[in-house]
Amino acid sequence: MLKQTPYILYSDGNGNIFEDTSLYTTGRSGWDAWPVDPEEWIELPEGGNLYELPGRRGIGINAATGDMQLCEKGWAVAAFIPPAHTGFYLSAYETMPDAPTLPLFCYTAVGWLDGKFYVPATRIEADIRQECAGFDDKKVKQGVKTLVEAYPHNRLVQHLAENCALTYECPAARNYFMGRWECPIPSSPACNANCVGCISFQPEEETIVSTQDRLRFKPTAQEIVEYTVPHLETAPFPIVSFGQGCEGEPLLMWETIRESILEIRKHTPKGSININTNGSKPDAVRALCEAGLNSIRVSMNSAQSKFYTPYYRPNNYVFEDLIESLKVVKEFGGWTSINYFVFPGMTDSADEYEALRNLIRETNLDMIQWRNFNIDPDWYLGKLGITETGECLGVKQLQELIQEEFPDLKFGYFNPPIERITGDYMSDFAH
Repeated sequence: MLKQTPYILYSDGNGNIFEDTSLYTTGRSGWDAWPVDPEEWIELPEGGNLYELPGRRGIGINAATGDMQLCEKGWAVAAFIPPAHTGFYLSAYETMPDAPTLPLFCYTAVGWLDGKFYVPATRIEADIRQECAGFDDKKVKQGVKTLVEAYPHNRLVQHLAENCALTYECPAARNYFMGRWECPIPSSPACNANCVGCISFQPEEETIVSTQDRLRFKPTAQEIVEYTVPHLETAPFPIVSFGQGCEGEPLLMWETIRESILEIRKHTPKGSININTNGSKPDAVRALCEAGLNSIRVSMNSAQSKFYTPYYRPNNYVFEDLIESLKVVKEFGGWTSINYFVFPGMTDSADEYEALRNLIRETNLDMIQWRNFNIDPDWYLGKLGITETGECLGVKQLQELIQEEFPDLKFGYFNPPIERITGDYMSDFAH
């Protein structure tokens, strides 16, 4: 544990980052900056990055007087923490009037002490499937060459190769081409939500751009089955997952997905079939469970409809449909997770804590995937019209309270393989 809080960082606007030893780092929760307890800091994990936040001055605590003040030496700095980690505080700063909107990444607080970078965060998941050190570019490129040649007419394999693995370096696609673990199945070009922070589609008038291009075709069941069956048959801890960041909502293609699942299961009983979804169509989810779906992950920024709805801006579905979809999967004995976007000051508010407890009880949820919310904090709170976030517990305390009340509920970051679901959750996964 650290003996003191790390020092604040600032950027000179030319890609150089410096520490300011006159100021300790603070953390942001909601709209406010707070001191961060020394025990909440961990060393910046491998694969983490630092970002300059243009047009923003970091908020620190004066090491001599204990007063909060701005770091005027340069622009504020934030950390991107890699998958399997959850941040406790955002980078704290004051935004200048002409500051640009930040792109769709997470902005965790970061400081410097004794020659190392530190972030207030925890490792929430032991699975190593998206560790930077585990990827080998040569193997990915060789896998792309081999599999594109093996499936020359398969548009999905082409999409996963050219766009996902080689252009965006998507960890899930790269794992597929390295022949291991979770294999993505993008399946829907359309969506029935209009998420404020959508990573694959942003209106032209918006101040940000999407981080990747959306899938532009409707894959056939044949295309899906052709490359997923060999993966399930040969990969260690295999999972195939419908619903990815480069597409719309997979439940809009549920008939194709249902046909794919039935066909996959004719060829192999191995591995897990998962869907990452907004959970908007419980009847479609039921049809998929009847076909052999093993697990579902439902994404949400909040367990409260009043915050979910203005963020997701759903077409023809309501928040209650998500709850129903989770219940349906449990009814079939499947595994249920929520992909929970962690935003310090919102996720850990007293009201959200109560809503989350109710959701866990009502759905008998199996797992929370504590994901860092990739969004400009000011922009997000502004879009939802939130001026006050109310009393907060702190993300660390929220996690401790939930774990204490629901000891069987699993915490993590990734969809678990069938070995974890049905066997020993703590030992069967990618080490």
